[in-house]
Amino acid sequence: MEKSSSTPSSAISVLKRLHVNVIGEKKPPVLFCNGFNCNQHIWNYLTPALARHYQLVFFDQMGTGGSDVSAYDAQQYATLASYAGDVVAICQALDLHDAVVVGHSIGAMIGLLAAVQAPQHFSKVVLLAATPHYLNEPAYHGGFERADLLALLDEMDRNYQSWATTFATLLIGPGQPASLGYELAGYFCQADPTIAKQFARIGFLADNRADLSRLHLPTLLLQCSEDVAVPEEVSAYMLAHLPQAQLVTLQTTGHCPHLSAPFEVVAALRAFIG
Repeated sequence: MEKSSSTPSSAISVLKRLHVNVIGEKKPPVLFCNGFNCNQHIWNYLTPALARHYQLVFFDQMGTGGSDVSAYDAQQYATLASYAGDVVAICQALDLHDAVVVGHSIGAMIGLLAAVQAPQHFSKVVLLAATPHYLNEPAYHGGFERADLLALLDEMDRNYQSWATTFATLLIGPGQPASLGYELAGYFCQADPTIAKQFARIGFLADNRADLSRLHLPTLLLQCSEDVAVPEEVSAYMLAHLPQAQLVTLQTTGHCPHLSAPFEVVAALRAFIG
C-alpha cells in the first residue's frame, strides 16, 4: 500500500506491517477482517463483484500472508483486543470513516471489538460465521466441551501441517468440493506456525459474550447451516444480545461461505450495506 510523502511515518509503518491493500477510491469503504490463519486472498471470490460498488480494504493478520512477522511480540498479541487494535490502526492510517467492517470467524470478533473500541470509524458491522465463545457453559451452548477443544489444540501443537489439513476439511463442511478444503488448508499452512498456534489458543478460548451488548451499530449476522464451529444456538444467542442485529442464514453449509457460496454472500452484503 503506497501513501504520499505527507503520510505520517507511523501510518506507513502500520500499512506495511499488516500488508494493507486498497482497491478503489471515492466509494463507500468496506474493510475485511480475516479469520483464523487466513490471509487477505481468502476474499478473492468476492472482490470482483464488490469492487464495482465499494472501496475495498484488505490486510493480513499478524503472522499471515505478507505481514511483517519480525514485528510480532507474543505479549503484545496476547488477546483478541490486541488484534482489534491493528484494525483500528489501519482505519486511522487510512483516515477511514463510515466503513463497514466484514469479519469472518475469529476475525468477526476482532472486527466487532474494533468497532466497539473506535465506533467513529465504522457505520455497520458484518459478522460472518461468527461466535463469541466456542465452549459450552451453563445456559450457553457454544458447541465444544473444554476438554475436546484443548485436545484439538494439543493436536495442532504436535503436528501443525497434518492438523491444518484435517481441520480445514471439517470447516468447509459436508457436500462441498474437496478443492475448497485444500484451498483453506493452503491458507492455514502458509501462516507462521508459531504465531498460528498462539492465535488459535487466544481465539478458540476467548469469551466475548459480554462484548456483544457494547456494539451499537447495525449488524448483520451471516451464518450457515451444518457449521461444525458455530451451532444454531450461537446464532440465536448473538441475535438476542446484539442491540441492532439481523440474522441471515445462508443456504450453503460449513464455516466458509465466502469460499463455498460467494455469490450468495455478495448478495447479502449488498442488500445490507446498500
